[in-house]
This record gives sequence, structure tokens and C-alpha cells, in this order.
Amino acid sequence: MAEKEQPAGYPLAPANGYARSDQEVGRSQSDDELRRQKRKKWALYIIAFVIFQTGVIVLFSMTVMKFRTPKFRVRSALSFETFDTQASSFNVMMNTQLGIKNTNFGPYKYGNSTVLFYYRGTQIGSVFIPKSKANFRRTKKLNVVVNFVAPTSLASNSEWTNDISSGSLPLTSTSRLTGKIEIMFIFKKKRSVNMNCTMDLNISAKQLQNIKCK
Repeated sequence: MAEKEQPAGYPLAPANGYARSDQEVGRSQSDDELRRQKRKKWALYIIAFVIFQTGVIVLFSMTVMKFRTPKFRVRSALSFETFDTQASSFNVMMNTQLGIKNTNFGPYKYGNSTVLFYYRGTQIGSVFIPKSKANFRRTKKLNVVVNFVAPTSLASNSEWTNDISSGSLPLTSTSRLTGKIEIMFIFKKKRSVNMNCTMDLNISAKQLQNIKCK
């Protein structure tokens, strides 16, 4: 018996009974490409996030978490209560403003200290500084009264008498604060602050001038 012939105009069926059209193949390739692009985008997002986080950490450690030593200085003379400038009876009472500049992102707590004032190496005055704190990113201003009294040894000092006559006394001030800086109430570090200032007491103008601190 003769086999039936395949009608003309019909494509031969594949052996497994299934054939993928060109459209299906194109859609599959397009889906693969979209998945690859999404994976690339996610990889770029992750890399960008890691870089951003690293930058934030570095910036945080270089600014907020960096411990800086505060500065302790003589700022100015506000007024004078006593102003006896005789070479043999020198007695000057000066209202002075000191400053503790704290640039840290946390308070600086310090203990008791004393500021000493010298004329060419000879102590002529001092003032007590009680324990306290300088708040973060602030300058703590201290208004104190310093009494300058010349010791008897200066009465026969030619430099002293010459400076009194010229109307200008070179002075220096020294001190040392010892305390701790606290950042975020967790991180603490000890810091000692030294004062080292030079200045001129202008007798004629009754002013403290040329203040320079290291």
C-alpha cells in the first residue's frame, strides 16, 4: 500500500515535534541581554556604594574622630584696677581674658592649673585656673584678675628701671592644662595644653599689646 505523501506547502515537522520560531529565539536573546545589563547595573551600584561608604568613613575619621590639641592663650586686658608703675613700688592689677580654644567634636575637660607671668625670667604675677571644660567647637573665655607685683630684687635692676622709664614692659606667660577630650561620649584621649605667650605692657597707654602665643 502506497504511503501518503506530505501535502505540498507544509514544512516538515522536526523529529521531536517542536520548532522555535525566529521571534522566540530573538526574545530569548533579548531577555539574556536584559539580565546581563541588570547584573552590570547592580554591580555598578554595589561598587559605587562601597566607594561612598569608604569615603564617608575616611572623612569621618579625619574630621569628627580626629583628636586635636586645644590652644590656651592670653586674649586681652579688659581693664586695670590698680596701676602703680614706680620702679620701686610696682603694683598693677589687671582684668585679663584668657581663652581655651577647642576645635574637637567633643568637650575638653581639664583640671586645676595656674598661669604664671614673668618679666625677663622673674615671676611678677600668677592666677589660679579652676577645673572646668571647654565645649566642643567652642572657645572658652576666662575673665581673671592678675596682680603684678615687682619683687624687691628688681628695684636695683637696670633693665627694669630702663623699661619702666621707656613705658613698656616685656612680659611672658606660661601654663599647662591637663585633661581629656571626649568624642561621642565613648572615645576619650588625654591631652595636655601648654601656654607660651609673649606681650608688652604699655604703661603710657595702659594697654596690653603685641600678644603672641605659640
